[in-house]
Amino acid sequence: MNVKLIAKSPNKIVQTAEFLDVLSKCIASPDKAYSLPPACYSDQSVFETEIETIFHGSWISVGRADRLPKSGDYRTLDIAKSPTIIVRDKQGKLRAFANSCRHRGARLLDGEGTCRVIRCPFHSWTYQLDGSLMGASKMELTKNFEKSDHGLIEFEIAERLGFAFVCMSDEPEDIDSRLGDFEQLHKSWHLASFTTTRHRKFKVNCNWKGFLDVFNEHYHLQFVHPNTISNVYETPHAADETSGSYASQYGETSGTGGLLEGQEEYGLPLIPNLEKKLENGVRYTWVFPNMAFAIGADALWIYETYPLGPDRCEVHQTVCFPPETIELADFEERVKYYYHRMDAAIQEDIPALENQQKGLSSVFARPGRFSAHLEANVAAFAKWYAEELL
Repeated sequence: MNVKLIAKSPNKIVQTAEFLDVLSKCIASPDKAYSLPPACYSDQSVFETEIETIFHGSWISVGRADRLPKSGDYRTLDIAKSPTIIVRDKQGKLRAFANSCRHRGARLLDGEGTCRVIRCPFHSWTYQLDGSLMGASKMELTKNFEKSDHGLIEFEIAERLGFAFVCMSDEPEDIDSRLGDFEQLHKSWHLASFTTTRHRKFKVNCNWKGFLDVFNEHYHLQFVHPNTISNVYETPHAADETSGSYASQYGETSGTGGLLEGQEEYGLPLIPNLEKKLENGVRYTWVFPNMAFAIGADALWIYETYPLGPDRCEVHQTVCFPPETIELADFEERVKYYYHRMDAAIQEDIPALENQQKGLSSVFARPGRFSAHLEANVAAFAKWYAEELL
């Protein structure tokens, strides 16, 4: 089959019949599907459509809920041009708000920390942790001004298996309908009990989807990671059939997937009560659109991506362990080897991703075909993504 070339132009590429035709070829099983059109990784108009359709219309992963354990704990992040506050209120409930004062729009908070109230640094409008406006001085002469009309813009937020999700849509889909059998498929690992021990973020000169593509496929391991993790992973099982907006694939490992080759002596204990058949393997799961994680027999490591442009993204890396493991006397010494493995693999992935981005930006780049077994999660995402845009 001849796949049409999609040329770059100032026109909105997503509105062209040619683009839609190529995109429709992603909606098939991995052995029949084409990869996403390169414009999906490089074109500004596609990027803008993603923000409106996917990031402002879908449930978006915002990391592990345990990072905000106490009332007043907050963190800020930019979700596709939308500065957002995640905070735990006085009743222990997670809240999500637009990080924009209802007076004249100033950014309210930066970074992360703990607060008793949310106070605007510009004119000192003050909000409760539930988003209600509690203080707006010198507004006495403003007619018909009611504080109850000027609370923070609030988004839906939900916690599942310790993960937090935000939806900015006025009519959010039910989160459990969206996740389908996600909790059932992952019940053996007791994910809700895991505790975050490390979180870091960094920027990469590649499309947000490209980063998650590479995390979810086995094809590149022997070529990009020949001396670090390639020999740890065996050929994966067939991809799981899932009922939610996610993809998952399990495979056996030689030792733990959480360590580099030759460092098994530093391995931490198995997850308590883990099934015998799962003691030597890793499950890779992509929760669409922006979060993927690997859960092995001993550790959980997670990546979220947030688009900064068609060819740049911010990546958040989180590493978690069961509380019983963290309580070990030598945990801090042994966990360093897990962190080193995560960082070493990423340092090998980034040059490959940035090189791929340059190729995808070529006017002559075209969609390719998948290795059905080794890129099953990537193909599943491409299908979901194409359906969302179409």
